[in-house]
This record gives sequence, C-alpha cells and structure tokens, in this order.
Amino acid sequence: MPLSEIKETKNRTVGTKQTLKALQKGKAIKVFIALDAEKRVTDPVVALCKEKNVPVETVDTMAELGKSCGIAVGCACAAIIDPGKEV
Repeated sequence: MPLSEIKETKNRTVGTKQTLKALQKGKAIKVFIALDAEKRVTDPVVALCKEKNVPVETVDTMAELGKSCGIAVGCACAAIIDPGKEV
C-alpha cells in the first residue's frame, strides 16, 4: 500500500507550502499528491519534483492523504523528508 510509508514516518511535511519548502531546500525524499486536488495547487509541486528528481506518488483523495498524515482534514500534498534535515 503506497500510503504506508507516509503513515509510518514522523519525518514528513503536510500541505503544499511545507512540501514546496522541503523540495526547494533539497530535503524531500518522496512526495505524495492527491488526485482530487486542484491542479493549480499541485502542478508547481509536481514541476519542482521533476526538476529535483524527487519521486511522486499519487493518492486518490485529499481526505485519504490527510488521514494518512494524521490530520482530520484533507491535504493536497505531503512529503517524506530526510530525517537528518529539518524543514
């Protein structure tokens, strides 16, 4: 199951702004994108992932991704970050 990775780690970002920040700083190892999120929100994240060669995994819904990250609301993006680096 693809979301098991994000569920099992405490080294993650939740949300588009934090995920973009982690990507810009070179700290993101893997990014998760919700397919039902607005493209204007997720497209910059996907583009930066391509630029930085960070793998992207898609998730069906924002609610599913948010729940996997331990929050009560949906989120468009999340990332697993290098445990040795803080965002």
